[in-house]
Amino acid sequence: MAHDLDKLLKEVTDEPSFLRFVQALMKDFEEDRAEAARRPPSPYSPGPLGWENVTIGAFLEAGAAWAEDTQERDRADNPWHRVAGILYAGKIYE
Repeated sequence: MAHDLDKLLKEVTDEPSFLRFVQALMKDFEEDRAEAARRPPSPYSPGPLGWENVTIGAFLEAGAAWAEDTQERDRADNPWHRVAGILYAGKIYE
């Protein structure tokens, strides 16, 4: 699913494409948690689908930290794309 997320993230330009991305991100999280329940990863490793942050607090904190760290060099001209990038970072950013 991660490859699909990358593709969907690149395609975010407006509200409908943003919502498709959010729905795919949600499905990716659910699949990660289901697989982690079947085969628990090491406590120091990401989930099976690469989720580093599996609580809402950690997810939001990581997304916000990424946004702050990249605000000067990774500004998307399109705010829908920027917000999608922040949400994606919540998955992977430590």
